[in-house]
Amino acid sequence: MAADPVTTPAAPGYDTVPITGWGRTAPTSAYLVRPRSYEEAVATLRESAAPGRRGCVARGLGRAYGDAAQNAGGAVLDMTGLNQIHAIDAAGGTVLCDAGISLHRLMDVLLPLGWFVPVTPGTRYVTVGGAIGADIHGKNHHVSGSFSRHVLALELLTADGEIRIVERGTDLFDATAGGMGLTGVILTATVQLQRVESSLMSVDTERATDLDDLMARLTATDDRYRYSVAWIDLLARGAAMGRSVLTRGDHAPLDALPARARRAPLAFRPGRLPSAPSFLPEGLLGRTTVGLFNELWYRRAPKSRVGEIQKLSTFFHPLDGVPHWNRVYGRSGFVQYQFVVGYGKEESLRRIVQRISDRGCPSFLAVLKRFGGGDPGWLSFPMPGWTLALDIPANLPELGPFLDELDEEVAAADGRIYLAKDSRLRPELLSAMYPRLEEFRSLRARMDPRGVFRSDLSRRLSL
Repeated sequence: MAADPVTTPAAPGYDTVPITGWGRTAPTSAYLVRPRSYEEAVATLRESAAPGRRGCVARGLGRAYGDAAQNAGGAVLDMTGLNQIHAIDAAGGTVLCDAGISLHRLMDVLLPLGWFVPVTPGTRYVTVGGAIGADIHGKNHHVSGSFSRHVLALELLTADGEIRIVERGTDLFDATAGGMGLTGVILTATVQLQRVESSLMSVDTERATDLDDLMARLTATDDRYRYSVAWIDLLARGAAMGRSVLTRGDHAPLDALPARARRAPLAFRPGRLPSAPSFLPEGLLGRTTVGLFNELWYRRAPKSRVGEIQKLSTFFHPLDGVPHWNRVYGRSGFVQYQFVVGYGKEESLRRIVQRISDRGCPSFLAVLKRFGGGDPGWLSFPMPGWTLALDIPANLPELGPFLDELDEEVAAADGRIYLAKDSRLRPELLSAMYPRLEEFRSLRARMDPRGVFRSDLSRRLSL
């Protein structure tokens, strides 16, 4: 984003700011408002509800890859100024915090007390509100489910200007969890935490020779680990198609730490590398360079290694060490594509991986995971099955039609696309992917009849 946010409610005549998702594609302009209090958030909401205005949507740290936190011609509420911790129950392991606080800040405060966030995605630079709105998942979904499963209650600013306490298990909670900010602005949340003995991880690593080998290993042994993920080489072909590096682990107990680490077992010191340059040439991440990277990454991984001690940041958030890493794709940006297909649909997964391999999509950030039981959010992405996420340079020729074909394959397998990463799904496929879509739309119509909460995503998909 090229300008500082304004702190006055959106109104005609105010300058607009270009906004994109983390993928840096399809920018649109909106009034960017940074509330300094709940009262300012309410005032902005009321301004956005006036006739002729284009509504508003909340935004956190901007890590949604697509257009979920954009609102062309309307208001975008940057909630990161409301980022306080209000209460910690160090005995019971709960925290009451503002929705604008980041998972990074929570880790910084809570790890010394022996607590960790219950779910973290591949970046710790997401807000609690964003974690609920996207109902994020992590490497532990097969054990712990998605983030909202660990939220006990939240405060929600709804379209009528009221602040409601929303309890877990209610329709409004289930519509908000994964609802992409379209039921209201999340102000606070009470979150149940995960007890840990150290800020280090005990990690097992192994190589899988192909996709079938990978799925067999995951199916047979995933229940032994709290966290599990596989990096997958989507450029490999023939007998090596789907070759992978499988990384799994758990929080290291005190007795597994080397003597030096036991002196401060809960210290949290993530490393940081220089930022990616603001300008990089187009085509830097083409098939040749990504193919070389994938070959080196696969070859340098151990065939089998057990019990390696790693930092939390190394295991969970390696890319966070490179600020603005999304710049490496050049000015055109990139598309992050993630889908899930259920267990029993392995042949569909194989066909999709085969098509991506045949197409030669240059993706070096491709991961495969297993999901556990589905989550209660009506638009929550996870369902029991296999999920594959990959990044693709946005300037790849004929990328749109190719991904449209993959969408149809996913829908035919009763799978779904992750809305927090989407920027181009066709709306006619949505109801096949999300069977509770009409319930969500009905609740939205009752709670927000004037359509105060809107986003580029909601307009594109008629949410």
